[in-house]
Amino acid sequence: MEIRLDSLKEGAERAEGTVVIVDVFRAFTTAAVAFQRGAKRIIMTAKVDEALELKQKGLGDLCMGEVGGLRPEGFDFGNSPHALSQADVEGLTLVQSTRAGTVGVSAARHADRIYAGSLANAEATVQVIKRQNPRVLTIVAMGDGGLVRTDEDEQCALYMRNLLEGRKPYKEAVRTIVLASRWSEYFDEPDPPHKHPGDRELALSIDSSTFAIGVTRENGLLIARPERV
Repeated sequence: MEIRLDSLKEGAERAEGTVVIVDVFRAFTTAAVAFQRGAKRIIMTAKVDEALELKQKGLGDLCMGEVGGLRPEGFDFGNSPHALSQADVEGLTLVQSTRAGTVGVSAARHADRIYAGSLANAEATVQVIKRQNPRVLTIVAMGDGGLVRTDEDEQCALYMRNLLEGRKPYKEAVRTIVLASRWSEYFDEPDPPHKHPGDRELALSIDSSTFAIGVTRENGLLIARPERV
């Protein structure tokens, strides 16, 4: 297996083979928590208006996501794993739109398979991919808005690569590096209306999910479902 590491929206656009789009703070941690809470599937889209339209048409039950970190008007949830950890989404179809994670999924047009990755489901994703043994695997760290590299996504990509190559990374070292970053500091601001300290804790609950999040193209939509190890 050839493992490639890349970053940002441009990296997603050129990614080939099996592709893992990484968004730790917070999109794909939120998605993992939603599936832990029993969500049936998640429709991923890069556009807020498309997300609302899908809900209006009855294709999705609830919308979750962010623009500039804030919950868009008309959305039921922001991009918060903590909020989803308290939500009743059993059996529901969610529609997710964010400025990094779902943009990356939408941009990965050359991918044979797509997975939504985070530290929460890193090992589960690796185990599913190892079972498939693709010729090429590209791991894309999406960063801040798909434009600026961030420590948490880059560390997640490295963590997954090390697992794939048979190493056992030290989880606490990964946590320490991420906690020392300026992106982690956002959660310590005195009154962040759109960020909850619990978001960071869930995002840094490394390997807490027992499934990968596979994304398939179905009737023009990007549909995410949990894939058990």
